[in-house]
Amino acid sequence: MTLWQIFAAFFRVGILGYGGGPSSIPLVHKEVVEKYKWMNEEEFSDVLALGNALPGPIATKMAGYIGYRVAGILGSVVGVLAMVLPTVIIMILLLGFLMSIKNSPRVQGMTNAVRPVVAVMLLVLAIDFFKKSWTNYGKWQSMGLGVFSFIALVSLNLHPAFLIGILLFYAIITKPKGETSSIPNQSDERTNEGEKGEGES
Repeated sequence: MTLWQIFAAFFRVGILGYGGGPSSIPLVHKEVVEKYKWMNEEEFSDVLALGNALPGPIATKMAGYIGYRVAGILGSVVGVLAMVLPTVIIMILLLGFLMSIKNSPRVQGMTNAVRPVVAVMLLVLAIDFFKKSWTNYGKWQSMGLGVFSFIALVSLNLHPAFLIGILLFYAIITKPKGETSSIPNQSDERTNEGEKGEGES
């Protein structure tokens, strides 16, 4: 049953993920986080970030990892096959037909009509991620990282893998929000010693 759920989830993503890997991410999120609850929001964000830093299509990488996490090696194989199978079938059966009508105004109109839907799905997912960052890192730090990322990607044309690596390094060297030092200060030690002395007297 679990293998069938993995296959069904990623087959739906593969057949509905119009526009390639990035446009499939909201659909993967819908299946993995909201429907089957194999991951929470934070875990999905981590997998997406690390997947973008590695070579290869993001959708198949996520399908392989999530399938492995849910059902081991067999789950990984099922996830990847389910993700790529719809595209392979459609290419084999319909490639000639699509090539003959690709310049048709109707086909161009269908493509243009789908693009806003994909853009909105990506925007909704981006807003959810930013809210999560806002909660964990705080308002100003999240806004600063967002502005830095925008400038690095748009103005400096930095590769996303390098940007993700920089931000991961930044996250390692900075103290997370709400973390407190485990080393007690001297005032706390004196207070504890005083309370201990009163108890012994």
